Amino acid sequence: MTLKVIAQMESEFPTKFGIPRQSGLVEGLRGTVVFEREFRNPDVLRGIESFSHLWLLWGFSEARRENWSATVRPPRLGGNERVGVFATRSPFRPNPLGLSCVKLERVELETARGPVLHVSGADLMDGTPIYDIKPYVPYADCRPAAAAGFASAPEALTVEFPQALLEKVRPERREALKGVLSCDPRPHYQADPQRIYGMEFAGLEVKFTVAGQTLTVVDVEEKGR
Repeated sequence: MTLKVIAQMESEFPTKFGIPRQSGLVEGLRGTVVFEREFRNPDVLRGIESFSHLWLLWGFSEARRENWSATVRPPRLGGNERVGVFATRSPFRPNPLGLSCVKLERVELETARGPVLHVSGADLMDGTPIYDIKPYVPYADCRPAAAAGFASAPEALTVEFPQALLEKVRPERREALKGVLSCDPRPHYQADPQRIYGMEFAGLEVKFTVAGQTLTVVDVEEKGR
Protein backbone atom coordinates (compact mmCIF):
# COMPACT_ATOMS: atom_id res chain seq x y z
CA MET A 1 0.00 0.00 0.00
CA THR A 2 1.30 3.44 -0.91
CA LEU A 3 0.21 6.45 1.13
CA LYS A 4 -0.16 9.75 -0.68
CA VAL A 5 0.50 13.08 0.99
CA ILE A 6 -2.77 14.91 0.47
CA ALA A 7 -1.93 18.13 2.32
CA GLN A 8 0.52 19.89 4.59
CA MET A 9 0.04 21.72 7.86
CA GLU A 10 1.07 25.34 8.22
CA SER A 11 1.61 26.15 11.90
CA GLU A 12 3.54 28.46 14.22
CA PHE A 13 6.13 25.78 15.06
CA PRO A 14 9.16 25.51 12.74
CA THR A 15 10.73 22.87 15.04
CA LYS A 16 9.41 20.07 17.27
CA PHE A 17 10.36 21.67 20.58
CA GLY A 18 7.42 23.31 22.30
CA ILE A 19 4.63 21.64 20.34
CA PRO A 20 1.87 20.47 22.72
CA ARG A 21 2.17 16.74 23.31
CA GLN A 22 -1.45 16.12 22.36
CA SER A 23 -3.97 17.83 20.15
CA GLY A 24 -6.64 20.02 21.71
CA LEU A 25 -4.57 21.06 24.73
CA VAL A 26 -4.21 24.63 23.45
CA GLU A 27 -7.38 25.59 21.65
CA GLY A 28 -6.00 29.01 20.72
CA LEU A 29 -3.34 27.51 18.43
CA ARG A 30 -4.24 28.18 14.82
CA GLY A 31 -3.10 26.27 11.77
CA THR A 32 -3.95 25.89 8.10
CA VAL A 33 -4.29 22.71 6.08
CA VAL A 34 -3.09 23.35 2.52
CA PHE A 35 -3.76 20.65 -0.06
CA GLU A 36 -1.35 19.20 -2.59
CA ARG A 37 -2.10 20.15 -6.19
CA GLU A 38 -3.78 16.82 -7.01
CA PHE A 39 -6.35 17.37 -4.28
CA ARG A 40 -7.12 21.05 -4.84
CA ASN A 41 -10.68 20.29 -5.83
CA PRO A 42 -13.47 21.88 -3.77
CA ASP A 43 -15.50 18.70 -4.21
CA VAL A 44 -13.21 16.79 -1.83
CA LEU A 45 -14.46 19.04 0.98
CA ARG A 46 -18.14 19.10 0.08
CA GLY A 47 -20.13 18.84 3.33
CA ILE A 48 -17.14 19.11 5.65
CA GLU A 49 -18.34 22.44 7.07
CA SER A 50 -21.15 20.61 8.89
CA PHE A 51 -18.61 19.00 11.25
CA SER A 52 -17.06 20.91 14.14
CA HIS A 53 -13.96 18.71 14.52
CA LEU A 54 -11.75 16.60 12.28
CA TRP A 55 -9.27 13.76 12.62
CA LEU A 56 -5.93 14.33 10.87
CA LEU A 57 -3.76 11.33 10.02
CA TRP A 58 -0.21 12.56 9.51
CA GLY A 59 3.45 11.58 9.43
CA PHE A 60 6.21 12.15 11.99
CA SER A 61 8.41 13.66 9.30
CA GLU A 62 11.20 14.59 11.74
CA ALA A 63 11.27 11.27 13.62
CA ARG A 64 12.04 8.67 10.97
CA ARG A 65 14.31 5.73 11.79
CA GLU A 66 15.42 2.69 9.82
CA ASN A 67 14.71 0.38 12.77
CA TRP A 68 12.05 0.23 15.44
CA SER A 69 11.96 -1.16 18.97
CA ALA A 70 9.24 -3.22 20.65
CA THR A 71 9.51 -1.01 23.74
CA VAL A 72 10.05 2.70 24.27
CA ARG A 73 10.66 4.99 27.25
CA PRO A 74 7.81 7.49 27.55
CA PRO A 75 8.85 10.90 28.91
CA ARG A 76 5.76 10.83 31.12
CA LEU A 77 7.38 7.95 33.02
CA GLY A 78 10.63 9.84 33.47
CA GLY A 79 12.37 8.25 30.51
CA ASN A 80 13.45 5.30 32.66
CA GLU A 81 10.61 2.77 32.40
CA ARG A 82 10.02 0.79 29.22
CA VAL A 83 6.55 0.00 27.90
CA GLY A 84 5.33 -1.48 24.64
CA VAL A 85 5.47 0.83 21.65
CA PHE A 86 1.77 0.23 20.97
CA ALA A 87 0.95 1.33 24.52
CA THR A 88 2.34 4.80 23.74
CA ARG A 89 2.04 7.62 21.24
CA SER A 90 5.78 7.70 20.67
CA PRO A 91 6.82 8.90 17.20
CA PHE A 92 9.33 6.03 16.98
CA ARG A 93 7.02 3.28 15.72
CA PRO A 94 7.01 0.76 12.86
CA ASN A 95 4.89 3.20 10.83
CA PRO A 96 5.60 6.77 11.98
CA LEU A 97 1.99 7.97 11.86
CA GLY A 98 0.27 10.46 14.14
CA LEU A 99 -3.43 11.06 14.81
CA SER A 100 -4.83 14.41 15.94
CA CYS A 101 -8.29 15.78 16.59
CA VAL A 102 -8.60 19.46 15.63
CA LYS A 103 -11.41 21.97 15.60
CA LEU A 104 -12.53 23.16 12.18
CA GLU A 105 -12.71 26.94 12.39
CA ARG A 106 -13.63 27.68 8.80
CA VAL A 107 -13.31 26.49 5.21
CA GLU A 108 -12.06 28.57 2.30
CA LEU A 109 -12.83 26.97 -1.04
CA GLU A 110 -11.42 29.64 -3.34
CA THR A 111 -7.85 30.78 -2.63
CA ALA A 112 -4.70 31.11 -4.71
CA ARG A 113 -3.66 27.71 -3.31
CA GLY A 114 -7.00 26.03 -3.77
CA PRO A 115 -9.30 25.09 -0.89
CA VAL A 116 -7.81 25.37 2.60
CA LEU A 117 -8.98 24.40 6.08
CA HIS A 118 -8.43 26.67 9.06
CA VAL A 119 -8.16 24.63 12.25
CA SER A 120 -7.31 25.11 15.91
CA GLY A 121 -5.83 22.92 18.63
CA ALA A 122 -3.38 21.15 16.31
CA ASP A 123 -0.16 19.59 17.61
CA LEU A 124 1.64 19.53 14.25
CA MET A 125 4.90 21.14 13.18
CA ASP A 126 4.95 23.48 10.20
CA GLY A 127 5.25 21.43 7.02
CA THR A 128 3.94 18.18 8.52
CA PRO A 129 2.61 15.87 5.77
CA ILE A 130 -1.06 14.91 6.14
CA TYR A 131 -2.22 11.58 4.71
CA ASP A 132 -5.93 11.64 5.46
CA ILE A 133 -8.73 13.72 6.96
CA LYS A 134 -11.85 12.26 8.54
CA PRO A 135 -14.75 13.90 10.38
CA TYR A 136 -14.93 13.53 14.16
CA VAL A 137 -18.24 11.86 15.02
CA PRO A 138 -19.14 12.43 18.70
CA TYR A 139 -21.49 9.48 19.21
CA ALA A 140 -18.83 7.04 18.02
CA ASP A 141 -15.54 8.78 18.84
CA CYS A 142 -16.22 10.19 22.33
CA ARG A 143 -15.60 7.86 25.29
CA PRO A 144 -15.88 9.95 28.51
CA ALA A 145 -15.28 6.93 30.78
CA ALA A 146 -12.12 5.76 29.00
CA ALA A 147 -9.06 4.98 31.15
CA ALA A 148 -5.96 7.11 30.46
CA GLY A 149 -3.35 4.69 31.83
CA PHE A 150 -0.08 6.47 32.61
CA ALA A 151 -1.06 9.36 30.29
CA SER A 152 -3.46 11.18 32.60
CA ALA A 153 -3.77 14.93 32.13
CA PRO A 154 -0.73 16.78 33.56
CA GLU A 155 -1.03 19.77 35.85
CA ALA A 156 -0.66 23.05 33.97
CA LEU A 157 2.19 25.41 34.84
CA THR A 158 1.64 28.96 36.03
CA VAL A 159 3.12 31.27 33.38
CA GLU A 160 4.76 34.54 34.40
CA PHE A 161 5.12 36.66 31.28
CA PRO A 162 6.45 40.21 31.90
CA GLN A 163 4.32 42.74 30.08
CA ALA A 164 7.28 44.29 28.26
CA LEU A 165 8.12 40.89 26.76
CA LEU A 166 4.50 39.98 26.06
CA GLU A 167 4.13 43.13 23.97
CA LYS A 168 6.73 41.72 21.55
CA VAL A 169 4.19 39.05 20.61
CA ARG A 170 1.40 39.91 18.19
CA PRO A 171 -1.86 40.33 20.17
CA GLU A 172 -3.72 37.55 18.36
CA ARG A 173 -0.98 35.05 19.27
CA ARG A 174 -0.45 35.90 22.94
CA GLU A 175 -3.03 33.57 24.48
CA ALA A 176 -1.93 30.68 22.29
CA LEU A 177 1.70 31.19 23.30
CA LYS A 178 0.83 31.33 26.99
CA GLY A 179 -1.22 28.18 26.55
CA VAL A 180 1.72 26.38 24.94
CA LEU A 181 4.04 27.45 27.76
CA SER A 182 1.56 26.31 30.42
CA CYS A 183 1.77 22.78 28.95
CA ASP A 184 5.48 22.69 29.93
CA PRO A 185 7.48 22.36 26.69
CA ARG A 186 10.48 20.79 28.50
CA PRO A 187 11.26 17.08 28.28
CA HIS A 188 9.67 15.52 31.36
CA TYR A 189 13.00 14.30 32.69
CA GLN A 190 14.54 17.80 32.84
CA ALA A 191 13.97 19.79 36.02
CA ASP A 192 16.90 22.21 36.40
CA PRO A 193 15.44 25.52 37.66
CA GLN A 194 18.56 27.40 36.47
CA ARG A 195 18.43 26.19 32.90
CA ILE A 196 17.19 28.60 30.22
CA TYR A 197 15.16 26.93 27.49
CA GLY A 198 14.52 28.36 24.05
CA MET A 199 11.45 27.73 21.90
CA GLU A 200 10.60 28.98 18.41
CA PHE A 201 7.04 30.18 17.92
CA ALA A 202 5.54 32.36 15.18
CA GLY A 203 8.88 33.81 14.09
CA LEU A 204 10.00 34.46 17.67
CA GLU A 205 12.48 32.81 19.99
CA VAL A 206 10.98 32.61 23.46
CA LYS A 207 13.33 31.90 26.35
CA PHE A 208 12.12 30.73 29.75
CA THR A 209 12.97 29.00 33.00
CA VAL A 210 10.88 26.63 35.10
CA ALA A 211 11.03 26.38 38.88
CA GLY A 212 8.50 24.09 40.49
CA GLN A 213 5.14 24.76 38.87
CA THR A 214 6.02 28.25 37.62
CA LEU A 215 7.38 29.05 34.17
CA THR A 216 8.95 32.49 33.78
CA VAL A 217 9.61 34.05 30.37
CA VAL A 218 13.00 35.79 30.43
CA ASP A 219 13.38 36.95 26.81
CA VAL A 220 11.54 37.24 23.52
CA GLU A 221 13.37 38.03 20.30
CA GLU A 222 12.56 37.91 16.63
CA LYS A 223 14.12 34.81 15.17
CA GLY A 224 17.36 35.54 13.33
CA ARG A 225 18.13 38.81 15.12
